[in-house]
Amino acid sequence: MIPDFQSCMRPLLASVSDGQIHRFNESFEQVCMHFQLTEDEQAEKLPSGKQTIIRNRIAWARTYLNKAGLLTAPGRSQLQITDRGQAALQQEPERIDVRFLKQFPEFVEFHTAKPKANKTVVVDDNDTEDTDPTERLEEAYSEIRQELIDEVLRAVKQQSPQFLEKLVVELMQAMGYGGWSKESGQATQYTADGGIDGLINEDPLGLDTIYLQAKRYEDSTIGREAIQAFSGALDMQRAHKGVFITTSKFSKGALEYVSMIQKKIILIDGAKLATLMIKHNLGVSVKETYEIKALDTDFFSED
Repeated sequence: MIPDFQSCMRPLLASVSDGQIHRFNESFEQVCMHFQLTEDEQAEKLPSGKQTIIRNRIAWARTYLNKAGLLTAPGRSQLQITDRGQAALQQEPERIDVRFLKQFPEFVEFHTAKPKANKTVVVDDNDTEDTDPTERLEEAYSEIRQELIDEVLRAVKQQSPQFLEKLVVELMQAMGYGGWSKESGQATQYTADGGIDGLINEDPLGLDTIYLQAKRYEDSTIGREAIQAFSGALDMQRAHKGVFITTSKFSKGALEYVSMIQKKIILIDGAKLATLMIKHNLGVSVKETYEIKALDTDFFSED
């Protein structure tokens, strides 16, 4: 019998308990062996026919463990247990599931649906939300989308700074800036103070130009000083438009600074970068499309 995704959590965590970096496929095979799945069970696919049921469930187990801080992803398709994960196994729980993971604030923030105003979310003893199918579908979509945002940002961080410089130019063009030509944007090698990593010519003569700066950081926060330096670089180009994009975040001081100056500088942090890439189909592709249909009452009216 194919286990549900929550049942896969503990065996998956145990498969990397030695603390080493493992490939996802290795752990996948170990979980299948743990449940003694037959070849037919391993080959059984989702209704879409594009992925096997067990691989989908183990992948979601990995996501939940990662969000709870029990697993980390040091590289593409890699797994490694964290100190928190080791501590969880040392507790020797019979089962690691959603209820177990809710002891960790990071997981609660990820997993808890954001209720609309005046809406109460009721959770019963089985950890299932008392919502109708439409709400559950929307919540599932939101969860899948958030995981994709994280995956896209993680993938960008693993690339070179030069990749990011080209990416921000492509993103601006995909958003419609410099739409008069595919050649309207380019990554640059300017060395002026503050640095300019790319530019977008909004018209054929280059009379209106947007200057770009891109910083690929893992965790470092971009402070006010960096934005001031970028503003100075814009002054040297006699420019009044700039976009500063980073894979990390901006400090409160940086956000306050751009709101006070006359020139227009837009700040795009890592989460927004990934969101814009998804919206404009950069680095992502459509995996599956679902149609939700409703009854057409007019069709059944005899009037």
